Amino acid sequence: MHIQHNISLKKYNTFDLDVNAKHFISVNTLTELTSVLKLEDYPNKLMLGGGSNMLLTKNVEALVIHINLKGTSVINEVADHAFIKANAGENWHEFVLWCLDKNFGGLENMSLIPGNVGTSPIQNIGAYGVELKDSFVSCEALNLNTLEIEVFKNEDCNFGYRNSIFKNEAKGKYIITSVDFKLTKKKHQLQTNYGAITSQLEVMQISNPTIKDVSNAIIAIRQSKLPDPKKIGNSGSFFKNPVVPSKVFEALKLSFPEAPSYPVSDNKVKVPAGWLIETAGFKGKTFGNYGVHKKQALVLVNYGGAKGEDILALSKLIQKTIYRIFNIWIEAEVNIL
Repeated sequence: MHIQHNISLKKYNTFDLDVNAKHFISVNTLTELTSVLKLEDYPNKLMLGGGSNMLLTKNVEALVIHINLKGTSVINEVADHAFIKANAGENWHEFVLWCLDKNFGGLENMSLIPGNVGTSPIQNIGAYGVELKDSFVSCEALNLNTLEIEVFKNEDCNFGYRNSIFKNEAKGKYIITSVDFKLTKKKHQLQTNYGAITSQLEVMQISNPTIKDVSNAIIAIRQSKLPDPKKIGNSGSFFKNPVVPSKVFEALKLSFPEAPSYPVSDNKVKVPAGWLIETAGFKGKTFGNYGVHKKQALVLVNYGGAKGEDILALSKLIQKTIYRIFNIWIEAEVNIL
């Protein structure tokens, strides 16, 4: 067990922010993880996965534990489905591609989402009409109080839009160590009606798409709109799409008749946060070495050398402006530390 000191977290967060961890260790096994958690010399500990859903605004005084548990396996197969286990440190997109190579369907719409498998249930990640909960069976999580593994089934996780039990009553109490999925082996249920998937498939001259085709279409769409974190620091979508009462949206339509929405229930609709931010004039706006991406208003970017507190200040300015103009409050999707 080797604990490092005063380590830059620049390569461990997709915003490319150069903040220091006072203490740092990467753990590769469950045994190592439990051993580190028992260390009394470091009472304050911070868990770090793929670093894709966080904004670091200051140096971290705690012991940063990088969760690097690797491994993916087929744990069972039946006629139409395969049951897959992926450990927390697996890169999400690489895991999706692994499933597609075996013709396991269900995750293709979530191709190219940044981050690791272990954090995917926390956010109930989703894209293009599909969410993690749709294929999630269960996860194993280490109880930080007892240091025992507990199993959370789908119904235990209280999944909602970009939400779960791990962001609420179980926040800070568990470390997810692995996730189990139920994926299709045949008769794949393709979801191609959301966004520009159908038109992208037409561009690719594909009329009878496979799950791999759908994945390739979504990768092409995302690459055309979203900056590559390896080139421009970002965490993907910074804000959630707000869900508002239908009455609030009808009032909005009086001033902005072109405002788009998606029904959520009989009396609520989802309003695209990207549309709100773009209409408010922020899309493509730069503030020195940081700003809002020119192709996707949901994405805040670090063009190089920006500080986390600068990006946080920008996010607050956007929130206040959106509320002033539209009477809608948009929430950050990323974790702010």
